[in-house]
Amino acid sequence: MLDPKIRKNIISGKNVAIVLKQDQSSNILTYGIVRDILTSSATHPHGIKVRLMSREVGRVKEIL
Repeated sequence: MLDPKIRKNIISGKNVAIVLKQDQSSNILTYGIVRDILTSSATHPHGIKVRLMSREVGRVKEIL
């Protein structure tokens, strides 16, 4: 299983599950396809921030 906290594991076009900013307290996952990777650092402790094809922005919790 690929670690969602490492940027190189996430590429545009991959199916992922993200948590949106407003869902962080409830940890509700949103599923979609990566459009853009917004985190510039190689790793992030809370997951890499991405924009989905649906334009939603959140941190990757699972790589599907």
